[in-house]
Amino acid sequence: MPIMEISIVPVGTKTTSVSKYVAESIKVLKKQKGVKYQLTSMGTIIEAGSLAQLLRIAGKMHNAVLESKIKRVVTTIKIDERKDKKITVEGKVKSIQNKLRG
Repeated sequence: MPIMEISIVPVGTKTTSVSKYVAESIKVLKKQKGVKYQLTSMGTIIEAGSLAQLLRIAGKMHNAVLESKIKRVVTTIKIDERKDKKITVEGKVKSIQNKLRG
């Protein structure tokens, strides 16, 4: 299961706050079936069944912000996909926590 981290930043807003634009992108994400996500302070982490599904979701989220009367949006995406075993956000965090315990 691939994992994507996405950060969508509207450029040229009248204020430094972007939370209302982030909320628009999360509304799109909430409508997606078979997807798990975790909102963080710097982006959103999404698990989906395929890379193609993640990229479709990223496009929809990007467009939701662009369509909210913003003339420019910068979207940054990181993708983690393994073929040797299934990965999840929880699994990756647990792996690090286990290493910290020693």
